[in-house]
Amino acid sequence: MTRVKKMEQILHQTLVSAASQLEQQLDNQINQLDNLDSDDLNALRNQRLNELKEINKKKQEWLNCGHGQYSELCDEKEFFEVSKKSPNIVVHFYRDSTERCKIVDKHLQILSKKHIEAKFCKVNAEKSPFLTQRLRIKVIPTIALIKDNKTKDYIVGFDDLGGRDDFSTEMMEWRIAQSGAIEYNGDLLTPPDKARKQNLLQQQKKTIRGRRYDSDDSDIDFDD
Repeated sequence: MTRVKKMEQILHQTLVSAASQLEQQLDNQINQLDNLDSDDLNALRNQRLNELKEINKKKQEWLNCGHGQYSELCDEKEFFEVSKKSPNIVVHFYRDSTERCKIVDKHLQILSKKHIEAKFCKVNAEKSPFLTQRLRIKVIPTIALIKDNKTKDYIVGFDDLGGRDDFSTEMMEWRIAQSGAIEYNGDLLTPPDKARKQNLLQQQKKTIRGRRYDSDDSDIDFDD
């Protein structure tokens, strides 16, 4: 037996073993569900209800702290008050004369309503020099991403967003999520704009391939 065939055989055996173990795990889970009595089902139902109540309670606490909206903080004092109440903060340092700050405002306004687990706010860098210096803000716009009173990350300008002004809100969401400041169900390793282009290319290839097959089929003469 050659070395390549031996490796293929080992790989095949490994895959078969892994599939067998997975099947056994699924069978065990199914058996556990089949063996549940009414008391077990009630316990699971109550557990789920308690989890939902806890989630709703937490959401209400966030809303009471001003989450769910994109607001401007008047001064450093208000920022430190927010820090005491909100463990996750997305704060945009802006300047009125910087046009790109308006682009950031548009996207954060949308995301603030979607991700109520974080406090979205903005600070006028010129009116808050102490805070700007403390957080080492040098480029406008800059978004500071704060978690548990610690600055985890910065989004400086638009370089991390594709280096262009017309980036998508999904792109901003993906970049913020990398800090852990918001919950994210997508792929943190692949920017959404790139993933969208890849899906579009795949669809175009399928369409072209389908048209080629249609063209070939039309040449068949059924009269023979």
